[in-house]
Amino acid sequence: MALEANNPKVSLAKEDRRVALWEIASVVTSCLIVEWVVLAFAGKSKLIAAIPVLLAIGFVLYSHGERGESLRDIGFRIDNFLGACRLLFLPTMLAILLIFLSAWLMKHSMTVGPRRSRFVLLPLWALFQQYVLNGFINRRAQLAFGPGTKSILLVGIVFGLLHLPNPLFALLTLIGGIIWAATYQRQPDLLALALSHSLVSLALALILPGNLLNGLRVGFKYFG
Repeated sequence: MALEANNPKVSLAKEDRRVALWEIASVVTSCLIVEWVVLAFAGKSKLIAAIPVLLAIGFVLYSHGERGESLRDIGFRIDNFLGACRLLFLPTMLAILLIFLSAWLMKHSMTVGPRRSRFVLLPLWALFQQYVLNGFINRRAQLAFGPGTKSILLVGIVFGLLHLPNPLFALLTLIGGIIWAATYQRQPDLLALALSHSLVSLALALILPGNLLNGLRVGFKYFG
């Protein structure tokens, strides 16, 4: 123990792990503030939600710069897109098949109305979520715990936590978060992750009954 305490490399590594965990906690806290506080009490002034979001994005970008992470490092690349898609194909298709099967068992027919037009922007929203979840949180989790089970589980737990108190949605995003995190650690490609995320989210929203997942509501909005 004394040797570790006097070893500057060990001390720096421990400090870097603590900083990485603090970075994760900071971004997650900002998201929870938006979900549980800002959107709940801002009334019609929803633009106020942009304040903690922009602060969090600014912090994330600053962190990338401090650590010298390029867009390629983060996962904005296409050279491994097919490799990531191969890893994601089976779990994505299985998820969609299970969604169709669930809807069939509940005798629910898919309905598409005008309100579904918002899903045009779903790929961009999915890409943004995967960027924060894997391009940032997954990378920081790996700094704290190394690649593998611990960091993958942390990413999945964080993603599920951000979808509470919607119980089924939180469970599904926990599982999805684990699969996407594991894929990212093998093939860090955010475009492939966003494609998988978009397809599964679209299936959940259009195929399953809206009341099953409470309209995909999370945070304070879950209660109405």
